[in-house]
Amino acid sequence: MPTCVCRTGARAVLAIALLSVAAQALMSAPVTAPATRPPAVSRTAPPARTTPATPASRVRTRAEVEALIQQAGTTPPDWWDSVTPRYPTTLDLTWKEVQGPWNPDLNLGQFIWSIINENPGRWREGAKLLHQVLTVNKETPAKLAQTMDALARVYHNLLADWARAAFWWRKAAATDRRYADAAALDLAHCYWKLGSKDMAVAAIRDYPGDDTRHGALIKLWGEMGDLDKALALAEMKARAGYPDIGYLAAGDACRMAGRYKQAVEYYQKVIDANKGWHDVMQNRARAEASIQAIRAAEGLDLARVRDGTYTAASIAYAGPLEVAVEVKGGRILSVKVTRHEEKQYYTALADTPAQIVARQGIKGVDAVTSATITSEAIMNATVKALAQGMK
Repeated sequence: MPTCVCRTGARAVLAIALLSVAAQALMSAPVTAPATRPPAVSRTAPPARTTPATPASRVRTRAEVEALIQQAGTTPPDWWDSVTPRYPTTLDLTWKEVQGPWNPDLNLGQFIWSIINENPGRWREGAKLLHQVLTVNKETPAKLAQTMDALARVYHNLLADWARAAFWWRKAAATDRRYADAAALDLAHCYWKLGSKDMAVAAIRDYPGDDTRHGALIKLWGEMGDLDKALALAEMKARAGYPDIGYLAAGDACRMAGRYKQAVEYYQKVIDANKGWHDVMQNRARAEASIQAIRAAEGLDLARVRDGTYTAASIAYAGPLEVAVEVKGGRILSVKVTRHEEKQYYTALADTPAQIVARQGIKGVDAVTSATITSEAIMNATVKALAQGMK
């Protein structure tokens, strides 16, 4: 299939895109909840911590966060000039729904999902391509907002660029009000990562409940240190008919807070649940894996782990995931994912092992945004591997 290589002047592309966007919506436009939620928008779980922690290297004021978002959104990333998007000449850049079997050579959404998301070396290409797509759709508000939302997800889920993600989600909401409510939780996560809990809380305080597939709202409240709020939402989710989601998220929140006994109790409720979402079997397996990891961590002392390389596996999103953990002199030298079946793993396979090595354990490790299940599997498998080496 012929490939188009976009060589438009690098900064010109961004400038044109920003000018076209400005013509559609003002930065200051209010973000309010819509009457309906766009069906194409999906939620993804926010990162989870073993213990609540400061979201960024420093706590920032609202004014500081607003300045970061404005500056990032109106200037190109530092990698901009070094990236040239590649895509098939047949790719439709207007988000036209192409009938028939899966074909990323024709369908823009499928191209991003299969070609961009699954290939880390092309993540920046995906962002730059979507900036071009902004100009293509500048006269169609609905398509423009869809592009902004997709661009925000690339910056958030793949590049961990919280300021630019917030900028484009705000733009999407200002351009098409249907995106306002859908983006609120993701914006809250951006604000938290940028250093403002107050802004994060303001974005989600009026949420009546957690309607996400993996308990994202529950986990974010837990990550921000509001465990009581997280558990109340988890119980509400369970009463609504999704105990597997609610109690799994509750277990994760308790685990973040270091309340391991309570976490095990919630994970056991997931295993015992007789109903749930269509992920119920996977959620039970995740709960069991988390219980095993917590029990393996009991009495785990890195100083008592013999030198060597230890392997263990845990359940990830698409199947078993195996890690190899190298220990020497009471320190973790490396954590490597040696086998997995994941496709949409985002940065989890590299970032989570790197964090474990940096922190010398799983305490305080951030599960990667949009790949929480993969990150959890890496952490659980790491704990099990280390337990094997105890003297």
